[in-house]
Amino acid sequence: QVQLVESGGGLVQAGGSLTLSCTTSGRGFSGIALGWFRQAPGKEREFVAAISYPGRSTGLADSVKGRFAISRDNPKDTLYLQMNALRPEDTAVYYCEARLYSTRATNAQAYDYWGPGTQITASS
Repeated sequence: QVQLVESGGGLVQAGGSLTLSCTTSGRGFSGIALGWFRQAPGKEREFVAAISYPGRSTGLADSVKGRFAISRDNPKDTLYLQMNALRPEDTAVYYCEARLYSTRATNAQAYDYWGPGTQITASS
């Protein structure tokens, strides 16, 4: 069982930065690929970023390339999402997700566990 908890969300002005963290209790992140997804009101959950295990391969959605970065600290069992130059359209609930494979994926159906989410609001 992989239990995930996100932190670091909040309200920020457009152009600002935030860093999200995701930690786990239970089996830890060894051998597990991780991802960030987001869901805005009235919209479907969408892919933001993903990272393989142990972290050599990463992927970002086109909408966040050049602004966001995903990374992981395996000894600390922690996943990060560094978000810069935030835009109002980045406003959403952000979810940390884990899949029981080492290779990353961009579709939510490929993931087995997810956290409760954390709200990011970028105001104009």
